[in-house]
Amino acid sequence: MTVTDAQVRLIMRERNNGKTQEQAAVKANIRSRKTVRKYEQIGQLPSELKGSRDYRTRPDPFEGDWPDLEKKLKAAPELEAKTLFDWLREEKGREYQEGQLRSLQRRVSNWRVLHQEQILTLDQVRQPGEVLQTDGTCMNELKITIAGQPFNHIQIHSVLPYSNWEWGRIAQSESLLAIRIGLQSALLKLGYVPQAHQTDNTTAATHKLGLAGRAKSTSERGFNEEYLQLMAHYGLEARTIHIGSPNENGDIESSNGGLKRAVEQHLLLRGSRDFASIEAYENFLFGIMERRNVGRQQRLAEEIAVMKPLSVQPWPQMRELNVRVGNNGILRVGSNGYSVPSGLKGKRVTVRVSEWQIEVWHANRRIETLPRIPGANHYRINYRHVIDSLLRKPGGFRNYRHREDLFPQDVFRQAWESLNQRLPPRQADITYLRILKQAAAGLETDVAQVLALLLAAQNPWDEKTHYRKSH
Repeated sequence: MTVTDAQVRLIMRERNNGKTQEQAAVKANIRSRKTVRKYEQIGQLPSELKGSRDYRTRPDPFEGDWPDLEKKLKAAPELEAKTLFDWLREEKGREYQEGQLRSLQRRVSNWRVLHQEQILTLDQVRQPGEVLQTDGTCMNELKITIAGQPFNHIQIHSVLPYSNWEWGRIAQSESLLAIRIGLQSALLKLGYVPQAHQTDNTTAATHKLGLAGRAKSTSERGFNEEYLQLMAHYGLEARTIHIGSPNENGDIESSNGGLKRAVEQHLLLRGSRDFASIEAYENFLFGIMERRNVGRQQRLAEEIAVMKPLSVQPWPQMRELNVRVGNNGILRVGSNGYSVPSGLKGKRVTVRVSEWQIEVWHANRRIETLPRIPGANHYRINYRHVIDSLLRKPGGFRNYRHREDLFPQDVFRQAWESLNQRLPPRQADITYLRILKQAAAGLETDVAQVLALLLAAQNPWDEKTHYRKSH
C-alpha cells in the first residue's frame, strides 16, 4: 500500500498526542502498525525517500537519428515534432510507428527547455490612477441576436489596470468614433480622469509615419490628429504599445477574456441570447460590468484619490462632415459609399456620422437616415435612388458596377434571370427595370409576392403581366 506524506504527518501527530501505533494507523487509514513503526524509525516522509532516476526504463527509438534531428532544430527551432517525425519516415525511410510520435514530442520539448530562449511575462507594478487602457474585443462568438437577427459587434472595453475597474460600450467597428464613445462613457462613469490613455496600434488612433516623421524605426507610428485633440480635451497623455509587443496590453486583453466569460455565464442563466433592441442588450452588459466592479471598490478608491476630477463636457457622439455628392449619386463617408436621392447630384451636404447610422442634411432638412457601413471600400446602394436614371439609360444596367444592389430580394434576381433566358438582353433589362420601378413606387413586398407566383406558374410573363396580377 502506498503511503502519502499527509498520512505520515497524521500518524506522527497522533503518536505525539499519546496514541498507540494501532490507533494512529486507524486514524490515518493505514492497515498495519508496522508501517507506523517504519516511519517512526526512519524519521522521513515518503517523498523524501524517493531518489531521482537517471536511467531510461526502455530504449530510446530515436537515439540513432537524434544528431540529425538536433541539427535541424538548431537551424529552425520552430520545427514541430510531427514535421520531424514525417521527415524521418519519408526522407530517411525509417519505419517508425504512429505511437512513437509522442516519444519524439517529449524529446523535442525537453530539448527546447535546455536550448531555446523564451520571452517571459514580466510582472509589472501598477500605479493607481496612472493609466486607462482601451481595446476593442470581438463579441460575435456569443451569438447575440437582436429581434431574431444575428448581431455582429465588438465591445470597446476600458480597464484601470491597478483596480481592474472596467466599463465598455458596444460598437460595430474599432473606429475613432467608437473609441471616443467608449472612452467618454468610461470617464463619465468614473467622474475622474487618469494620467494617460493607452491603446494598441489601432488605425483609429495611430498611423504610419512618413519618411520625414520617422525618428527611430521604419515601423514607428504616430497618433492621428483628431485622436490627439480628444486626448487634449480631457487632459490625457496618449500612449500606445510598441509594435509587435501585444504583451504590453496584457491587462486589457485578460480583462476582455474575463468579461466575455462572465457574459456567457449570464446568457446561460438568462436562457436566451436574443434581445429586443441594441439598447436592451447594452443595458444587460452594463448590469454585468456593474456587478463585476462591486468587488473592486477599495482599490478603485485608491485610484480616484490620485486622479483629476472630470471637469469638461463630453464631445458629441457624432462627427459632422461636409461632403459633395458625386455625379453618380454617391457620397463618400470615410472609405465607404452611400447612394442618395438623385436630386442631390453635385450638391454639398452635411453628413452627421454616429456609430450605428448616418444622417444626410441639405438646406437644414434631413434628407436620409442610413445604417452606417463598417469597414472600408463598401457601398450601400438604394435601388430607389437610381431606378429613374436606369430607365432613361437602360443600357447601363447590365454592366452597372453596383448591379447586385438592384436585386433587393432573391426573388427579384430570379425574375431577372428568368427574363434573361427568355428575352433578348435589352428587352430583358428594360422589363426588369420596369418591374423594379413598380417596387420603388409601391410596396416592395407586394411585388415580390407576385413575382414568386409568376415564377412558380412557369408561364411566359413580362412587366405588364406583373402589373395586371398585382392590381
